[in-house]
Amino acid sequence: MKRPSSPSPERREAGSGDRFRHTNKADRPSAIALFLRRHKGKLKFLAITGVLGAGAWAFLSMHGTQGLVGPLKAKIEAEIPLKVTNIRVEGANLTSQNAIHEALGISVGDPMLGFDVKVARERLNDLPFVENATVGRRFSGLIVVHLTERPPFAIWQHKGQFVPIDRDGNPVPDKGMTSRDAQAFMQLPLVVGEGADHAAAELLDALAKTPDVKAHMTAATLINMRRWTLTLKDGTSVYLPEAAEPQALTRLEELQKRFDLLDRPVEIIDLRLPDRLTIRERPAPAPVTGDAAAPEDQNHMGKPNGQPQAPVTHDETPVPRAAPVKKPKHTDEGDRRPSSFHDDNEHAHNNGGALPA
Repeated sequence: MKRPSSPSPERREAGSGDRFRHTNKADRPSAIALFLRRHKGKLKFLAITGVLGAGAWAFLSMHGTQGLVGPLKAKIEAEIPLKVTNIRVEGANLTSQNAIHEALGISVGDPMLGFDVKVARERLNDLPFVENATVGRRFSGLIVVHLTERPPFAIWQHKGQFVPIDRDGNPVPDKGMTSRDAQAFMQLPLVVGEGADHAAAELLDALAKTPDVKAHMTAATLINMRRWTLTLKDGTSVYLPEAAEPQALTRLEELQKRFDLLDRPVEIIDLRLPDRLTIRERPAPAPVTGDAAAPEDQNHMGKPNGQPQAPVTHDETPVPRAAPVKKPKHTDEGDRRPSSFHDDNEHAHNNGGALPA
């Protein structure tokens, strides 16, 4: 049985001329036209929304937004009780609480809706000695502030200027520190002299191990960039040896515990020699001599010892005035102490103030 033969390509092409049409590429619609045809409804909605938004923006620009939005904002704040219930501050060791609250610009009980976290963070970063600040708020009404401070290690006095420095001796920017902010640094140690900024850390670490000496110290001066001289609160100067400050401070701490040396009226404590302690006492005040008589001892009536002048009558002769008794002038010989008087520290003075270690 023979299979029916398929028509030839010429016959297929000729017979299908009515059903298939050959089109050119130029006759096909573009991709943009197809997109617009498919999303015709959506594009119409966006166009209407844009026109309405532009009209609203133009209206608000002409008439202002405060008068229209202000009442709406107040109504929302009144109906929604989003108020600040607590402000928690973390990491604030040198920055005062008043400065933090002023930078935040908000207090407990204020509405939280108008609180700008970004602006508050920028103001906190501008505070003195604040390196970084983060601000967060919770729906419960809690505001959390975390500060990362760069505290100064000491105050360096150089060429009449007081500069806060860190442990490495680098200046700490104060960012416009006021006198109120400076009160937080009254307890910081003061170092004076050329090179004292970079050499202060080793000395202050040694002072931290001798609390009695540190409590009496008010300043430390670096002499010729070699050794330190401590100035105590009563004006006493303590000479420390070069490159042996910890040993000398430990020795001075023991002397303070045993003899209260730092509380005595001394002018200089010299610890530069490891086997000898030299002390210079303060000079005794000069005695008051008889030449400096008090003015109230003289009477306005010209009578010594404040005695009034006797009255003069016609029946009796005037009473002659008694010649004032002249006090002998004190000479240098009379002001000296008798040779039999011995001071308790005369032995120390005779030996140049040197005492056995």
